[in-house]
Amino acid sequence: MSALPSPTTLYKALVSRDSAYDGIFYVGVRTTGIFCRPVCPARKPKPEHVEYFANRSDALHAGYRPCKRCRPMESGGSPPTWAKRLLQKVEGHPTERMTDSDVRRLGIDPERARRYFKTAYGMTFQAYQRSLRMGLALREIRSGGGIVEAAMDAGYESDSGFRDAFEAIIGSTPGRADAARAVYAKWIDTPLGGMLACADDEGLCLLEFVDRRMLQTQIETLRRRLGCAVVPGEHPVLRQIEEELAAYFKGELREFKTPLRAPGTSFQMKVWERLRAIPYGQTLSYGEMARDIGVPDAQRAVGKANGDNRLAIIIPCHRVVRADGTLCGYGGGMWRKRWLLDLERGERKLDLG
Repeated sequence: MSALPSPTTLYKALVSRDSAYDGIFYVGVRTTGIFCRPVCPARKPKPEHVEYFANRSDALHAGYRPCKRCRPMESGGSPPTWAKRLLQKVEGHPTERMTDSDVRRLGIDPERARRYFKTAYGMTFQAYQRSLRMGLALREIRSGGGIVEAAMDAGYESDSGFRDAFEAIIGSTPGRADAARAVYAKWIDTPLGGMLACADDEGLCLLEFVDRRMLQTQIETLRRRLGCAVVPGEHPVLRQIEEELAAYFKGELREFKTPLRAPGTSFQMKVWERLRAIPYGQTLSYGEMARDIGVPDAQRAVGKANGDNRLAIIIPCHRVVRADGTLCGYGGGMWRKRWLLDLERGERKLDLG
């Protein structure tokens, strides 16, 4: 994701079908669940019914499906026949995971598919499948709408089919679960893209960018550790973190007060506790982290524990850098890490309007 022009400029380009913006942004239509290229010939929605994305992956993770008229997944030119077959197969059955063996049965080399999708769409074929599947579940969480309506919007002919697909992705039905064992999930919009927040009565147990590849794994880990279902819903903890994140991104909050529930191994919890102690606007190296928790030779293990962190921003793994001060890996993407550090150092002018 990169910075986009103002919504006013983008909507003007959309209405005029300005070809100069083709490939620069994509537009999601909330009322249809479809995303398009700016040059799409379809009737233009009202400005309050659209949102903009810098790339196709962001649109997919937001729960939008590619438009069948302007074919946004083909904006770089029409794909070869074999790639069209894969796209049609996945778009027709988005919740069914195609393995390499399935791809071979279609007479297609899986490695060829991986390379082509990576070059043409910026993601591998498997990542494209994951994006579609997760997008369906996230759209239901984000909308808070009725189950039947969500099922029809997602292209399912029956409520039961949607429930089965949702359960396979998130781990529970989209209806109400046993309140005593439920973790409630909510989509939160931020200047850095959508985030998924999960919480129960004990505290916030997940906060992650929805386009992170490890999101589904994190959800599964959460379910396993807490022995609970993850369902869409509201909760006081979710409202608190949403308000605190808004203040944080405005530069008005430096310390989060939202209660946390972050179960992990004893080593992980030591690392996460040290991360929370890094002051706002400052950084620490992996070596310093390892030394501070009493295992100076465990830099690699510290790095892995950082990657296993399920509470982005709140447990600030973005504040960890190399020994020479340069930036290193971040699950949410290096551009987000740089953005967050610039914000905390007072080096970023906010334009959230």
